[in-house]
Amino acid sequence: MLISYNWLRELTGTKLKPQDVRERLTNVGLAIDAVEERGDDFVLDVEVPSNRGDCLSHVGVARELAVIEQSQVSSPESQVTKTKDKTSDFAAIEIIDPDLCPRYAGRIVRGVKIAPSPDWLVKSLETIGQRPINNVADITNYVLHELGQPLHAFDLARLAENRIVVRRANKGETIKTLDGSERKLDPEMLVIADAARAVAVAGVMGGEDSEISNTTTDVLIESAYFDPASVRRTAKLLGLHTEASHRFERGVDPEGVLRAQERCVSLICEIAGGVATEDAIDVYPKRFEQRIASLRPERVESLTGLRVERADAVRILNALGFELRAEESEALSFRVPSWRHDVAIEEDLIEEVARHTGFEKIGTALPPASLAGEYHFTETRKRAARRALAARGFDEAINLSFIEPTEKFELIPQFAERGLESFATLTNPIVEGASCMRPTLLPGLLQSVRHNLNHGMREVCLFEIGRIFAVNQRGELPEEREALSLIATGGAVEANRAQAGRETDFFDLKGALEAAAEAINLPPLAFQNITAKHLRAGQAATIMLNEQPVGSIGALAESIAVEYKFRQTVFVAEVDLTELLAAKESAVLYSPLPRFPSIVRDVSLLVDRQVKAKASPTKYDR
Repeated sequence: MLISYNWLRELTGTKLKPQDVRERLTNVGLAIDAVEERGDDFVLDVEVPSNRGDCLSHVGVARELAVIEQSQVSSPESQVTKTKDKTSDFAAIEIIDPDLCPRYAGRIVRGVKIAPSPDWLVKSLETIGQRPINNVADITNYVLHELGQPLHAFDLARLAENRIVVRRANKGETIKTLDGSERKLDPEMLVIADAARAVAVAGVMGGEDSEISNTTTDVLIESAYFDPASVRRTAKLLGLHTEASHRFERGVDPEGVLRAQERCVSLICEIAGGVATEDAIDVYPKRFEQRIASLRPERVESLTGLRVERADAVRILNALGFELRAEESEALSFRVPSWRHDVAIEEDLIEEVARHTGFEKIGTALPPASLAGEYHFTETRKRAARRALAARGFDEAINLSFIEPTEKFELIPQFAERGLESFATLTNPIVEGASCMRPTLLPGLLQSVRHNLNHGMREVCLFEIGRIFAVNQRGELPEEREALSLIATGGAVEANRAQAGRETDFFDLKGALEAAAEAINLPPLAFQNITAKHLRAGQAATIMLNEQPVGSIGALAESIAVEYKFRQTVFVAEVDLTELLAAKESAVLYSPLPRFPSIVRDVSLLVDRQVKAKASPTKYDR
């Protein structure tokens, strides 16, 4: 992102030279790749981390610089020429999907004159690589780079019935965006519509049918907060990455919506003329809940090695916008500002304090020595199960723990009995489309089978041992257990002279599972007929251990097989390995002969001359 040095100087009054600003900001985590001189200004190319959407503006970067210099950021003034008319007298706004749009504000400026922007505005935009269009469009772009809040200006006369409806796109709906492309919309995409059609893709780009033109006199200024995940998905599907979507994807300030709109309206009244309505229509169905985070100052040193005084920690956090809520004997309680979506826990506050104290001040020290962790006996039993399954012709698979939400599979009995039904959802998934922690291993194994079949393999036998996760309806921390899943399809026995080849069946998988149970010294497993939504009727069974259900086994349901495009029967099994390993082991009646021959060793002992040859060695210390 390009930042103007002169613009930063206006906001902070900094006296640092551009190269010094570069060094200071880089030290606190805003790496500046280059500083380029442009006329009487300098442009800083800032590499903003993906979790720092609050720094995608001049005010955001200025806030960091002000903390470094222990100064203040000046707030841009907003003086609006307004009438006593209300926005609701001229327009109506409705949000149909508040989950995707928690806040939407609209305000009208009447009697504007569309013309080229003044020189100072053109220069400000061109310095940071933006192309001037007209005064109203340039003002919305200017405020975006100043405050980080994307805005959009609609020609009020081109909105059917002067209505704004925030909704999902209709099936088959299209829109011609400002870049001149006709785009087909998906029903999961959020759009801004009037009474007749979609007029903008929410958070991404406006439409041609409602854009500002030379004949525009009345404009409606949009300022909103859109769900980051929704904007990211829409932008990716449309192949559109804009300045607006870049910021909405990373999270803008939900409480800064009206401030940015007021600033924009003020500049329009000043530059393009016209008068604004008295207030905005602010539809805010899902209020922002301010987070509270606590900090124990002594934890800063234990985690980072930096010794920071209590007062310095408070000063740094206050300067960054964190409001001290309560000061107890040990912990400090702070209100997290609405623009910091990346801060939620104590470690986040420690990072903020450490950044502005200086990572370069961390001293060098030898790492603490620690002994290796104890090798748990369950690992030996899991290794035995792996060997038994490998002997049966199964290969071990390792899949990602993240999956796309699906309700196709039955959960293991230990999850179902506790009412653990919901997915453990990731706030910021690292894999597109994989937003949940897996409650079962089967989706990953089915993907592996499909991959192998698509590459010419007809006989696939896989197993996986891994963690599974589920939460209850109260939204508590996820429960984590270990599971064992098997999957098999294709031929079970190679054709040879002694025996003809045949297809894998239910009993092959059952035998492999019993072999694994025997290898970890469990009592015999029992099987009872059941009905499960992911298994074929009549070919499904629950797996019992000591008369308690621990899993299921059977042929994959036809509906799921069709979805994965399987042309041959696939058999699956899944058991709660945590439950199996916790079960009492059977008495050992037989153990196999040693795999290797015995070895005889001669041992020589050096003892005191007073020790007699007939003495028992157990009576003496070493």
